[in-house]
Amino acid sequence: MSDDTFKPTQKMAANAKKGLELRAKFHRGGTEVGVHRAEQIAKQAELGQEDVKSMHSYFARHAVDKEGKAHEWGSDEDPSAGYIAWLLWGGEEGKAWADRHASKLAR
Repeated sequence: MSDDTFKPTQKMAANAKKGLELRAKFHRGGTEVGVHRAEQIAKQAELGQEDVKSMHSYFARHAVDKEGKAHEWGSDEDPSAGYIAWLLWGGEEGKAWADRHASKLAR
């Protein structure tokens, strides 16, 4: 296995920081795993292949969270737990980044 690393983008870091702030304010969204991932992304720490695969899997499993009716997706005033969790993992930019890198790893 290769020891390739992948650096999160600034936009992913901003999303992760926002997710951490919303989670602290509203006391919902994300697991300890999501919080750990957000801390890594917020610092723009190098992530490994398993991290990229984990992120890709997270986004694939949680796209349905956008359809939730409790609270609001995308709101800063009453954000849904799913939206906060999504931000913890890098938000839309994180999804695109993980999808892009995961497809390269699958080759």
